[in-house]
Order: sequence, then structure tokens, then C-alpha cells
Amino acid sequence: MEATVADGIRGVVRGTAPVPLSVLDLVTVGSGSTAADALRTSVDLARFTESRGFHRYWVAEHHSMPGVASSSPAVILAHLAAHTDRIRLGSGGVMLPNHAPLVIAEQFGTLEALAPHRVDLGLGRAPGTDGATAAALRRTATLHEGADDFPEQLAELTRFLDDDFPDGHRYRRIHAIPGPIQGTSPGGVQSAHRPPIWLLGSSGFSARLAGLLGLPFAFAHHFSAQNTVPALDLYRESFRPSETLAEPYALIGVSVLAADDEREARRQILATGLNMVRLRSGRPGLFPSPEEAEAHEFSPLEREFVDSWTANIVHGTADEVRTGLDDLHKRTGADELMLTSHAHRGELRLRSYELVADAYGLPTA
Repeated sequence: MEATVADGIRGVVRGTAPVPLSVLDLVTVGSGSTAADALRTSVDLARFTESRGFHRYWVAEHHSMPGVASSSPAVILAHLAAHTDRIRLGSGGVMLPNHAPLVIAEQFGTLEALAPHRVDLGLGRAPGTDGATAAALRRTATLHEGADDFPEQLAELTRFLDDDFPDGHRYRRIHAIPGPIQGTSPGGVQSAHRPPIWLLGSSGFSARLAGLLGLPFAFAHHFSAQNTVPALDLYRESFRPSETLAEPYALIGVSVLAADDEREARRQILATGLNMVRLRSGRPGLFPSPEEAEAHEFSPLEREFVDSWTANIVHGTADEVRTGLDDLHKRTGADELMLTSHAHRGELRLRSYELVADAYGLPTA
């Protein structure tokens, strides 16, 4: 049965999916392709998933990784907004410590003006890169991701978005444009609506903070599977109703690769494993092909890492992936599943989402 109510956060359940389905895109650049190819794939993916009833399409922020072309989520989201009509678009996420809160408020105020009522602002606390790159981004060798810094940065960003710094505050006369000030100025007609804030996390810190603030929470199950259930439990236990949410709402990011046959899925997953081996050993590169992965001589330690990493990727035929996602939902109770598929060619990623959509009987436009 399909849910009949959607709002700025909750999605609609379609077909036989257990919960709303969404997409996380890292704009993967595979061997033999370019960033331009990857960005064209992102447009194709956004348009396809919109046509099949996926709820939202998020873009992640990463830096200094040749195989990931999503260093500028706001720029990519503006491009996707021009090629879609209904699907929610957002950051999964913007790494708040990398940026001045005012800059983020301006960027996402602009996105809200371009795509009214369908923009999400997902925020992370990690740098999304190595320490040296983070220092270059922030023009400081001091990285602020502690228990005190992030809530303070979040509070400042929220006040810029709402334009509600108190009298006497040093930023009281500074306004994020586009923003609410344009609706309260003489002759102003702009809506005060702004993108809902989500907190992203891979541990308990953001889970607790999201709960205490009454915000929706997105957990990175795709690279921190062992922490998923504890973090979701902590979020729900910590939750306090707010103007944003009366009840907890949590999605989890899930690595998924569906293929027409099981053997092809395993080949693609091995390439994912080699990609992660290179990344974790400080040698990030373009996303490798299955042929590259099959030719690679994995050391025993690398093989152990690959087996551990790929164990949390839901992969196989469409039926196998559907079963894996259903089981994951039952284990976690997540309110939404955000799927991320990685392969060296864009058509393989598109096919993965197509197979998932067909497996759940999602509607066709």
C-alpha cells in the first residue's frame, strides 16, 4: 500500500518498497571516462530516478579524490535542478567545518530560489577528505570538528537561514541573500521557507545532536555498518519534538549494486573493493574496471579488507538486492533507504537503479 502523505522531509512509499527510496550520488569518475561524463550520468540518474518515484537525490562533498567529482555539491545541485521537476535535491552532505556558515546559507538560499520547496541541506561534521586538504580548504591548519565547534557552527548557520540573530549580535545586520529578509523588506513577497536541515553521521555524536534538536538524521551505513543500529537507537532515545519534526525520522545510506546476473554483480563489487584499497592506502585514483580488479594481485591483508568492506554492499540480481534491502530495513527500522551505486561506467549505475525500481514495482512516468 502506498503512503498518501509527503512533506518536506517524509517521502511517499511506492510500489512494494518497505519505505521511501532515495539516491546518494558521489559522481563517480571511472577509468576511461571524464568528470564531464560523470556529471552527464548524474543528470541521467536524477531524471530516471525522478521518473520512477525515488524521493530525493543527494550529492556528497568529497575533495582531492580523482574518482569522485562531487567537490562542489551546490553547483551540481543547481545543474540538476535545471533538469528535474519534482525530486527533492540536497547535500549528503555539505561538510560544515569546511565552509563559513554564511556561504552555505547563501548557496542553499539560492538553490531554494531555483527549486522552491524541494531542497534539503544535509550537514556533516567530518572534512570529507584528508587533513592537509581540509587545511587548504579552510586556510588554517587548525581543524574544528569537536563537540563544541560543530553545534556552534550549526547554530550560526541556522540563524543565517532564518535571519533571526538577536539584537546586539555582531551578525545582526548581516543577511543571507536570497533569504527571509527579502520577504520582510518593504514590498517583499518572498516566502520565508528555507531548506530543512538534516544531520549526517557515522557514529553517535550527530545521532544524539539530531535527536536533541529534533532534526531528521541520515546515517552512513554504507561505510559504518557496525554502528548503524546503535546510532539509530541513540537518535530515537535522544529525540525531542521540534517545529521541524514531531517524531524521529532517520534514513540510512546503503551501498547497492544490482546487475542482470550474479556473476556480473560480483565482478563489479571486486572493482569497488580495489577502489577502496587504493583510497585507504593513500593512493586514490579513478574508479577501476572489473578487468583491472581481476588483474590485481591482492595481498592477504588487502583481501581481508575487501571481504570486510564488500560484505556490507547489497549486491546481486534484482531479487537478491530486494531481499537484502528488505532484511536491512527489518534490522534497522530506518524510515527511508538512500541507495548509492558505484561502478566504473555510468550505464552500469543506471541499470542498477533500474533493476531496483523494477524489483519493487515502482511506477513509470
